[in-house]
Amino acid sequence: MFGVWVPADQASRAEVSKLTYFGLYALQHRGQESAGIAVSDGSRIVVFKDMGLVAQVFDESVLNTLRGHIAVGHCRYSTTGSPTWENAQPTFRSTESGGLALVHNGNLINTPELAARLEPGVLTATSDTEVLAALFAAGGKGAEAPEGLHSRGQGVASARLPHDEPVARVDEGPLAAAREILPATRGAYSLVFMDEGTLYAARDPEGIRPLVLGNLEDRGWVVASETAALDIVGARFVREIEPGEMVAINGDGVHSERFAEPRPKGCLFEYVYLARPDTTIAGRSVQATRVEVGRRLAREHPVEADMVIPTPESGTPAAIGYAEASGIPYGQGLVKNSYVGRTFIQPSQTLRQLGIRLKLNPLREAIEGKRLIVVDDSIVRGNTQRAIVSMLRDAGAAEVHVRISSPPVAWPCFYGIDFATRAELIAGNLSVEEVRDSIGADSLGYISLDELISASHIAKDNLCRACFDGVYPIEVEEAARGKHLLEVTRS
Repeated sequence: MFGVWVPADQASRAEVSKLTYFGLYALQHRGQESAGIAVSDGSRIVVFKDMGLVAQVFDESVLNTLRGHIAVGHCRYSTTGSPTWENAQPTFRSTESGGLALVHNGNLINTPELAARLEPGVLTATSDTEVLAALFAAGGKGAEAPEGLHSRGQGVASARLPHDEPVARVDEGPLAAAREILPATRGAYSLVFMDEGTLYAARDPEGIRPLVLGNLEDRGWVVASETAALDIVGARFVREIEPGEMVAINGDGVHSERFAEPRPKGCLFEYVYLARPDTTIAGRSVQATRVEVGRRLAREHPVEADMVIPTPESGTPAAIGYAEASGIPYGQGLVKNSYVGRTFIQPSQTLRQLGIRLKLNPLREAIEGKRLIVVDDSIVRGNTQRAIVSMLRDAGAAEVHVRISSPPVAWPCFYGIDFATRAELIAGNLSVEEVRDSIGADSLGYISLDELISASHIAKDNLCRACFDGVYPIEVEEAARGKHLLEVTRS
């Protein structure tokens, strides 16, 4: 998820669309089903989106047609609504004053309740993003802020911005609608949206999904899901958008206000898997965290072996840390096909299993006759590890010991990761020893939850750990569960 604003008089041809393209390219790991960009030239918004990877959806000729000075972009990983063109983002809506384009990272848990505020037939797609966009476009009608919250925010927070950054004056419109809607919205949502003249960003009170603000020197502002996207486009990291905060960026500068009191619960799984290693979250390098987790994993689960190898590339930082702490040589035992996407986030089980075989191949001469420690970031369904252990044994490995740099994923996530039932999770149904037997490893060890949290340098109470311990920071009602809940409602 990416957004950029540059002054209209400095926008040249398709600069913002190309910046957004590069930003999305840096964030491709967060979603591979569809991609889209919306651009405003100050008078109208144009949206281009399609199914596929960023590089498949856009080329030079398409980007050259997307001209303007404001853009938002998205690469989708579906958690509510099927992977269809209708559900691809940005989502566009006409409003009383013009247009609105919105992108969303996360997952709402009161989608049916919010959808019930809309007139029948208003929704044209089945995602929670569509519901939010429709409510924003309708001006927030029917949404009420919970008692005790200021539905119109708590004013401009200019003191939290560098002194040379002007504070924007923001007219009514999407901001006013968001002030009404967001306090009534529950779940994980980092949002970037725009009208013809202003770029907006907002983050849920728990701050479950990351969202950052960057500066393009004299050329404008950027908001993105990860700091790595700022680096790619040459933006300077300014700060994180805070939990419960909304910002608006236009020619007058940056306007910041709170729509809810912050209750920080950042996703611990971001450190384990979702985020790029070259990203920084809450001031902590993801790479440094993963290497440190590997060191702690070696101390918690030592084993005699000849070589430590990663499952590339998700297990690489932790494998480096494991090798450092254990004194066992680090090596390459699996070769990755760089042109195959992340198998975990493919939308169907058939594609996941095929993707594993396409993605990795053993380096026979390096592993034959060796006792191997294979380090990976997590075991979710068990398919990847089962295939890897089998491939390594077929290639002549003497022993295969699996070490995992996260605790057992035993509980479903309702905040933006697509495993919504315990039945899908191997650790939700089997003990550690049963999982070891299922994947065919000689031994299996997971990092403990306490050690993982300690390595993140974030207080336990400020993290969402629900997939590991079943403690959900936002209660989820049964009726709000399920990826296809809006499709069931419409059928």
